[in-house]
This record gives sequence, C-alpha cells and structure tokens, in this order.
Amino acid sequence: MQIGIFARTFVRPTLGGVLQAIRSHGLTAVHFNLKCLHLETLCESIDKASCHDIRSAFDDHGLKMVAISGTFNAIHPDSDYRDECIRRTRGLIEKARDLGTDVVSLCTGTRDPHNMWRRHRDNDRPEAWQDLLATLEKLLPAAETHEVTLGIEPERANVIDSATKARRLLDEIKSPRLKIIIDGANLFEPNDLSGMQDVLAQAFDLLAGDTIMAHAKDITNDPRKKDQAAGTGVLDWQAYFRSMSESGFDGPVVLHNLDESQVDRSTAFVRRHAARWYPQLRAQGDTA
Repeated sequence: MQIGIFARTFVRPTLGGVLQAIRSHGLTAVHFNLKCLHLETLCESIDKASCHDIRSAFDDHGLKMVAISGTFNAIHPDSDYRDECIRRTRGLIEKARDLGTDVVSLCTGTRDPHNMWRRHRDNDRPEAWQDLLATLEKLLPAAETHEVTLGIEPERANVIDSATKARRLLDEIKSPRLKIIIDGANLFEPNDLSGMQDVLAQAFDLLAGDTIMAHAKDITNDPRKKDQAAGTGVLDWQAYFRSMSESGFDGPVVLHNLDESQVDRSTAFVRRHAARWYPQLRAQGDTA
C-alpha cells in the first residue's frame, strides 16, 4: 500500500514546485490534475512533448502518478456540454500513458447544472441512469484501446450514490476498464452516520476486486463541514481499513480535501491506522 495525495493540495507557480512540496512530506503517490499546470482539468489538448516533460518531472522527484483527474458532470442536463466534455476526456485518456498513469478518475454526475458535487432530485430518475451509461459507453472504447482504467466513485450527491448502485453499474457495463475509487466519507450524509461499520463492510464486500484506489478524508455530523482532513472528523478509520484489508485491497490510499498545513498530521494519522491492517507500513517505517 502507498499513501498518496491530491496534487492540488499544494499551490505553487511551477509543476516542479508542486512535486517538490509533495516529496518533502514523504509521500510518493500522486493523484494529478492538469490545473497544477494552470490548465483546465479537461484542457483542449496537450501535446506529446508536454506529456514527456510532466512524466520526466515525476520521475525526477521519485513520484508515481497513480491517477489523473478527468472529472466532469457525466449526466449534466445540457447534452452539448456533456458531448464536449466527453470529447476532451477521450483526449486525456489517449494521453494518460504518455503522462505516466493508466487511471483516469471520473465523476458520475448530478442533474444540478451548476455544481457536479450537489445532489439533485432527478438523479434517481431512469433518464439520469441512461445518460450515465451513454457517457461511459462513449469513453470506454478509448480506455480499452489505450489500456487505461476509468475510476468512478460512489458519492452521495451523484447518480452513483451508494456501493449498491456502483455494483449495479459495473454489472451492467461489464468492462474490465471500469473500476471503483472508494471514499469512506462519501458513503454517508453528515446528518446520518448510522451503521457506519456495516456500511463500510458492505461497500467492500460488494466492490471487492473492482476497487483500485481509496480516498482518505473525514466527515463530521456538521453539514457545514462535510469534508475534512483525515483525523479531524468521525469516520470509523479502523472499520475502514479493516474492511479494506479483508477485501484484499492493496492499492494507493490518497489524501484530499485538506490544507497544506494539515498534510503531515493527516498523513501520520492515516499511516498509523492503516498499519494495523497493513503491517508492511510499519516495516517500511511509514508510521508516525
């Protein structure tokens, strides 16, 4: 298991500055976003020379790009907007391996036209599900051709709002190029944290074998502070890592939704809790 972080946690004028900051905290795995280059997450295009420079920068800093963000609202009510995002995401998928990764992360989306992380009552309508299938069916051929995995995440505000719906989607799509990124905090609402151990265990039971990455952030019962740095909320981290380990997961765990000032403390917190179930972290001296 590797402990990693979202690159956008660090704001620097250059890519080298971002990567040096990550390395300075003892982290080696990075979920990248082209916004670190002051580009759009889904930019119009990126040439091979730029891809080579990015990959070389990662190599020079001893970092691994475990994923790159290709997030857009996959069920946005404006079909023209969706089509443009799909076109740009296909371009990113085609360049992912040149950049140094074989995982592109996606957002399954919401009917809210302004915020892809905000719930909408129409997310549960059959038309929303069909639009998600249509979006993925336009992206998966590129993923298959270029041997890239698309990672989707159950998120309470999105059309895939539970592990059960994620399992249904995998079973319907039936593509080895569609996998799961799990985030324990995203399986709950701040006003309903009941049955946490059971919910976490069920998520890994349903998605075992299809989970390629885990996110590490926290949750509180205060709706104004839904997302927090790991270790500052009430997520049952022992249940999270126990379920993770028992499912056979051994991929990267990526911190996000934290300030730079919180990185060392949250990294130490995650490593300490994970090491109970992943003893190799202790052997590597990764606990604090």
